[in-house]
Amino acid sequence: MGARKKSAPRRGSLGFSPRKRASRLVPRVKTWPEVDLGEPKLLAFLGYKAGMTHAYVVEDKPGNPLKGREIFTPITVVETPPVYVLAVRGYAYDPNRGLYSAGEAWVEPPKELELERKIPTLGKYDIDKKLAQLEEKLENLREIRVLISTQPKLVGGLSKKKPDILEVKIGGVNDLTKIFEYAKNILGKEVKVSDVFSPGQLIDVIAVTKGKGFQGPVKRWGVKELPRWHKHRKGSRRIGARSHGRGTWWEMPQAGQMGFHRRTEYNKRILLIGENGHEITPAGGFLHYGVVKSQYTVLAGSIPGVVKRPIVMRYPVRPPRWYLELGIVEPKVTYISLMSKQGN
Repeated sequence: MGARKKSAPRRGSLGFSPRKRASRLVPRVKTWPEVDLGEPKLLAFLGYKAGMTHAYVVEDKPGNPLKGREIFTPITVVETPPVYVLAVRGYAYDPNRGLYSAGEAWVEPPKELELERKIPTLGKYDIDKKLAQLEEKLENLREIRVLISTQPKLVGGLSKKKPDILEVKIGGVNDLTKIFEYAKNILGKEVKVSDVFSPGQLIDVIAVTKGKGFQGPVKRWGVKELPRWHKHRKGSRRIGARSHGRGTWWEMPQAGQMGFHRRTEYNKRILLIGENGHEITPAGGFLHYGVVKSQYTVLAGSIPGVVKRPIVMRYPVRPPRWYLELGIVEPKVTYISLMSKQGN
């Protein structure tokens, strides 16, 4: 009998540990990029995943051997109806406390938004008084953010009425006075996705992945399975974690929760932003979603999560060098498949 292999590379990445369930469906943005846009803008937007299809796009990435030729590209459609700006919130900084809220101003939302489904204890605020108090503290503020609310009634594939709320930082310029004026102008108004992003831009997508429940180490970590056909009559998945006498090593692959994790996909390219969702909906509608009725955003490639799941789109925190040198170039989409997905 030959020599047995006693070592192997570890399976799975420890960078995502602990692999526990996400605490919320709408993920909180933990990192905001520093971008110079020349004007104040929201640095993120919220939409709902509708489904996938494919398209043909003219390759325009510099240095690519296929540059100038049509390439097959899988695409993801995200329905992005206008969001409603509910509140302005100012953040100050203290070395001991870090960023902390220094005040906020809420506007009375419209009745059709049905915000009481999300926040039943929402009180009434004196908007002018609160804005004046924030303006007095402007010199001590570090950031200004707004709370945006989705409008589920405008989404074709959703049956819920409860809106989702996301806190979004306003950036693009270093002048906090201009940022505060921009926040006051959009407070109590709708903001479209075309006011935040443009075709050809790279964005980061933050979402909660598809949940797969409790899984063993073979599926969860990709470890080797014992031979099935001989020698192991009592099972092929009997894989035990090593112990050092004080418990099991946390690095060892073990069974547990798989999926429903908060994940970030970096540098996804926006191919299209449209106003009429019917022009992007395949025949028969998207599987498990239906018809896209409002504005939409088409992204190249796949994104985390199942259909109908909230998708946070953010300005990129680590864009590639070619993107910084070339800038935003609107892609040329020559064909989008609208064939029925019902038989797939």
